[in-house]
Formats: sequence, structure tokens, C-alpha cells
Amino acid sequence: MAKELIKRSEVKVEDTWAVEDLYKTKADWEKDLECAKNIAEELAKTEGHVCDSAKTLLNVLEKQASLEEKLDYAYSYASRLSDQDTANTEHQSMVAKVFSLYSETGAKLAFIEPEILALSDEATENFIKEEKGLELYRRQLEMLAKKRPHTLSAEMEKLMAMTMEMAATAEDTYGILDNANMIYPEIKDENGEDVRITTGRFIPFLESADRRVREDAFTKYYETYKQFINTYASLYNGQVKQQCFYSKVRKYNSNLERSVSNNEVPTVVYHNLINTVNKNVDKLHRYVRLRKKLLNLPELHMYDVYTPIIGDVARTYTFEEAMDICLKALEPMGEDYVAMIKEGFDNRWIDKYENQGKRGGAYSAGAYGCHPFVLMNFNGSLDNVFTLIHEMGHSIHSYLSNKNQPFIYSQYKIFVAEVASTCNEVLLLEYLLKNTDDVKMKAYLLNHYLDMFKGTLFRQTQFAEFELKTNEMVEAGESLNADNLSDLYLEINKKYYGPDMISDDLIKYEWARIPHFYYNFYVYQYATSFSAAVAIAHEILKGGEVVDRYKKFLSSGCTKPPVDLLRDMGIDLESEAPIQEALDVMNEVLDNIEKLV
Repeated sequence: MAKELIKRSEVKVEDTWAVEDLYKTKADWEKDLECAKNIAEELAKTEGHVCDSAKTLLNVLEKQASLEEKLDYAYSYASRLSDQDTANTEHQSMVAKVFSLYSETGAKLAFIEPEILALSDEATENFIKEEKGLELYRRQLEMLAKKRPHTLSAEMEKLMAMTMEMAATAEDTYGILDNANMIYPEIKDENGEDVRITTGRFIPFLESADRRVREDAFTKYYETYKQFINTYASLYNGQVKQQCFYSKVRKYNSNLERSVSNNEVPTVVYHNLINTVNKNVDKLHRYVRLRKKLLNLPELHMYDVYTPIIGDVARTYTFEEAMDICLKALEPMGEDYVAMIKEGFDNRWIDKYENQGKRGGAYSAGAYGCHPFVLMNFNGSLDNVFTLIHEMGHSIHSYLSNKNQPFIYSQYKIFVAEVASTCNEVLLLEYLLKNTDDVKMKAYLLNHYLDMFKGTLFRQTQFAEFELKTNEMVEAGESLNADNLSDLYLEINKKYYGPDMISDDLIKYEWARIPHFYYNFYVYQYATSFSAAVAIAHEILKGGEVVDRYKKFLSSGCTKPPVDLLRDMGIDLESEAPIQEALDVMNEVLDNIEKLV
């Protein structure tokens, strides 16, 4: 392993993503921005006249779609350049320039939605009959019409828009406090060296085989949060209260209803998830008992949750080997799906390795009119093979939606975003399990599967339950503070992990480090997507027409509400069945791993 990371300029071209497929030059990018500005100027002239006739409405909708497509494309280019080397100030400025244009055009064209909403359903339907070109925009107009009961007068809407920057104070301050101001103490690592805890190092410390390191990291980390817990409580209280303000003003029954309605999801889906997981916490308790047994510990503590219970298989993979494994694992999806994955591998969709200044982690980003782009920091581990197939799942979802839908319907809702990626992971797991006789590898893979259930289905639902209850407390007139937030979190934590886990007192401060609580009822979607993906993957492995239906689902963008798209796949998240079926699979995995170990 090289002591220093190489510079971006030293990375081999074949290991980078083909960002030039978006724009050949920066000058081309700037031309598109100028074009976007001109479209915005043309649209601004329609204020007060958007719905004068069917023809004027069509003209506005077409220009608005063109503007949004150009801004999205330009942002993709600037963002990819910035992420490949975050120290490049020119690229940072490019991102800022697009954001500025987004903001400028948003303010300039804020009149469009209220003017369309002033049109009755009957008048809208008459316009569509009169101007056939409006048929394409029927769903867009229907989605907009759902906002009518929650839309205010034009004057009030302007006032509400003026509050948005102020309303972001709690989230913005949380980000500054948590990312910039929090300084954690040092601990001694496995070699006795003094090492400072950081957010990025915290989980790796908890994965350590040295229990002293795990306990020290856990204790020092949460003791630091404890010092600032009143500040975190005040920020979160402010976040929930501003949500209550918007919910009341817009005439929603609750913060939950307002948040999920943005994705066209009924509240029953959220409640079903929490209720079903609560009925099945015995499965997480069983996992905890297995962890305690395999770690051979008299007591299992919260700092023992991340350390591997099955030693990592002594194997690393080249990127070429990882690609080959992914292609074989995805064969049940059919030749055309595998060909799309191979197209991505062969045509530089992926930025493969770490370099100086490159953004950490991994993601897939779609770009309408171009192929998707995948950022990775591949290190050869089996986990990274899973990351590769996960991100390519997102990529093919974007690729097919972009290919089969107009821009306005190409971007699928976040509610279904994790289905394609997790489905690919499950197919990889099943492929690897089927193709190894190594008992240790089988146990490792089964444990990986269990960790997916623990981390995605249970942990995200635990967060969702905490968020729901805290919002209900404020809606009932109660103010949130450090004591009631921490006591509630500890109570839920004990319920989820059960009697074989020592819920150390410091874990009650964990809520303070979860940024997703500022995203407003976001995390539940990880759990619902995971449950749907498990069901779909197991159906795919049985063969039959489900593969064709699944590809249609991946090609559908947001042409229907996401719950309806999944219902077309035979998964009804307005019932408890999909969550229960996923949890039943977890039970089978527990049976299998217990037989091996």
C-alpha cells in the first residue's frame, strides 16, 4: 500500500469516469448555463398569463421542463468534477454557480405553481382536451393538484418562501456543530498509539477486535456528545417546531402526513413498518444472543455491536475480479440486464480508486441524456464488491428510467431508490453462497446478510419510531429537552436489542449524532425499500416473468406513485405482509448460520 495517495492528475484515464461524455469543454457547459438563463427570462415574462389558454400553459410547461433538464445536466457535470478532487477551487466555483442559478430561477419563477393551482380540475381537463400536447403533462398536473388544499394565497406563498432560509437554521447549525466544532478526545489504539477519535474513525474503532479499544472509543465519543446534549436537544426541538409550523399553516394533520405526502406515500406505510418490526423484535434479540455466543462474552455491550462475529475471509479482489463476480451474480436478471452492466464497466461509468482530495464513500448519480456515473473508493475488500453491485443497481435504475421516460418523469422517488441497489446485493449474496463450499465463507456471508437486516431494517425503523414519537410529543404541546429525548431513545433501544444486550447508559445520547433526524421522516424508506428488495430478489431467483415486470418497474421513473409501482410488482406496502416476509427470511438466515457455527 502506497504511503501517500496519488494526485488526481496521476490517475490512469481508464480508472476514471468519462465526465467528458457530459460536456467536452467547460465552455460548452457555460453555453448551457447561458441558455438556461435565457429560458428563465422567457418564462418570467409569462407571469400573470400562465393559464390564459391551453397553448400558453403548454408553452410554460415545456419551457419549464427544458430549464430543469439543463440545470440538472449542468449540475451533474460540475458536481462530478468537484467530487473527483474536492480541493479544486475552480470546480467548487462551478458547483456554486449552478446552485446560484437554481436559487435565482426558483425565486424568479415562483409564480408558476400558484397560477396553475388557481385553475380548477375541470378547467385543466378542458385544456388537456383542447391541446393534445398537454396530455404528456397530465400526471405532472395531477401531482400538482394534490397540493391545492395545502396551497395558500400568492401573497402568503411569497411570505412562506421568505421563511425557508430562516427555517434551515436548526439543520445548518447542527451540521456546523457536528461536523466542524465537535472535537473528540484521543484513545490508545490496538498498538498503544495515541489516536484521536473522529466521526470517520468511530465505527472502525467499534469494529476493532480489541475490546478495550471498542469500549474506550464508545465511552469517549458519547461522553463528548453528553457535554453538548442540551445544545443538540435545543436544535432538534427547533427543527421539529418549525415542521409543526409548516404543517399547521398548510393544513396537514401531522408532520408525518406532510412529509410522506411529498413522495405520494400514505401514512399507513410508515405505521405498518413500525408495527411489524415491533412484533418481530424477537428476531433481533435472537441475533444479539448469537453475537454474544460467538464473541464468547459474559456480557454484550453496545460497543460490541459492530465488531465482526465471523472473521473476515482472507481474500481481496482486483477491480476486474469484482466486475466478473457482479456479472455472474446478475445472470438471473437476463442477458440484456447483464449487457447494460457490462456497458457501464466497459465505458467508464465508474471512478474506481481513491486519490488526493476525492470525495469519500460511494454513490451513483444519474444524468438525463447521458449515462449514470458511479463514484467508488475501491480497496479490494468483499464489502467493496457489494458496494460495486449496489451502486450499479442504482445506475441501471437511472439508466432505464432515463431511457424510457421523458425528463419530467425520469427521476424516481427516494421511496423506491434503494430497491434496485439492495436487490442486486441480495442476488450477489445468493450467488456467493451457492458457489462456495468453504464453511467460514458461508458463515461470513450469512453474517453479512444478518448485518443488513440489523442495520437497515431494524436500526432504521428504530430511528423512524424515535422520530415519530418526538414529533408527536411536540404536536401534543410538549417541548423536547435533553432528558426526555435521551430517556425515550434509551427506552426504544432497550426494546429493540432485548435482554441479552447491556444498553449502556451513554447510548441514550446516540440520537444526537444522527443527521437524518433533520431530513424529516426520511429513514423509514431505507427499511421499506430493503423489505421490497428482499422479496423481489427471491422471486427473481425462482425465474419466470417477474424479471420482465421488474425491468418495467426500473423503467417507470415516477410515472405512478411509488407505492403503486411496487404494488405492480406484487408488493403491497400498505399491508404488513412485505415487512413480515423479509423478517421471515431473516429467521431462515439465523437458522442457517446457527447450523454452521
